[in-house]
Amino acid sequence: MIETTEKRQTYYESIIANGFSRRDFMKFTAFMAAYLGLESSAIGQIDKALKTTPRLPIIWEHFQECTCCSESFIRTDHPIVADILLDKVSLDYTMTLMAASGHQAEAAKKATMENFKGEYILAVEGSVPMGADGNLCCIAGRSAIDQLRESAAGAKAIIAWGSCASNGCVQSARPNPTEATPIHKIIKDKPIIRVPGCPPIGEVMAGVIVHVIAFGKLPELDSQGRPKAFYAKRVHDSCYRRPYYDAGLFVESFDDENAKKGYCLYKVGCRGPMTYNACGTIKWNNGVSYPIQSGHGCIGCSEDNFWDNGPFYERLTNVPGFGIEETADKVGAIATGVVGAGVVAHAVAANIQKRKELKKRVEAGKDVEKNVERNI
Repeated sequence: MIETTEKRQTYYESIIANGFSRRDFMKFTAFMAAYLGLESSAIGQIDKALKTTPRLPIIWEHFQECTCCSESFIRTDHPIVADILLDKVSLDYTMTLMAASGHQAEAAKKATMENFKGEYILAVEGSVPMGADGNLCCIAGRSAIDQLRESAAGAKAIIAWGSCASNGCVQSARPNPTEATPIHKIIKDKPIIRVPGCPPIGEVMAGVIVHVIAFGKLPELDSQGRPKAFYAKRVHDSCYRRPYYDAGLFVESFDDENAKKGYCLYKVGCRGPMTYNACGTIKWNNGVSYPIQSGHGCIGCSEDNFWDNGPFYERLTNVPGFGIEETADKVGAIATGVVGAGVVAHAVAANIQKRKELKKRVEAGKDVEKNVERNI
């Protein structure tokens, strides 16, 4: 059943009704503020918004995708994210997660679009095939492009979940037989938040929703329409293997001794230096790990055309904006030169010191000999 404007619960009311405590709620607000990169003073604003704001109506469409974004969202680190934020989504429309199906599901979506026109958020998971007059992906007897345009018409804003919706992902890779197209290239008259990743991190997805709820506006976006709070830094900049990169210590193959030592994966294809995402700070699996920590290089899934940017297991060279860190060879040569110079300098200094000590000992020895001769 779809909630009407008059009886919609606030997020706080829903949280308490679902058995969570006030303490759980406060932990959640602090958790979200931290992930959004906000000052501690913003916790109070999030607290107030979740207590007073009726739960945000969301329609969640699925087109060309594998549902990994939904899977990531329901496996976020904090239970309130899935139990409360997701609960609202299921009450409106999401084919993967809602209990209703068929005519009931479509009726739920229509009711939301009519009752909350101009208020609801449209979340889209998957790219849209434009080939064959849109008939390559149909839902309830209608093409994905028709479904998207109808759902977008009354939306307040659109969130493009994952790389499929944000940049086309593997479906749009050459030769792109279905003419898979990301959402921002189809809908031009609505604000769109792109949250790329294959899939995006669940806490990032939750953070975007919480920002809209708490501040009543979209988060600050970068030039590609991604939230700066999560996509402002390269994976390379927050990587725990970065010191090895700077020292010129690289894995040459996935099964060599350097791999066992945790050296930098750049030479075996890691795209961390050109990829903007929060993988190294927020991580996955309840903050336990992320691909690089698990021994695999970053494949750059949050960047446009990442499937066509070259083989995943070949080192990238001449990375734009990479400056002095342009190639592993260059960094390695510089690091080796610095280390070599240091070794030489240390050796020279050590030899000088040893010669001084030797000279002192020789002189001391001569003095002893003289004293002995005098005594004799």
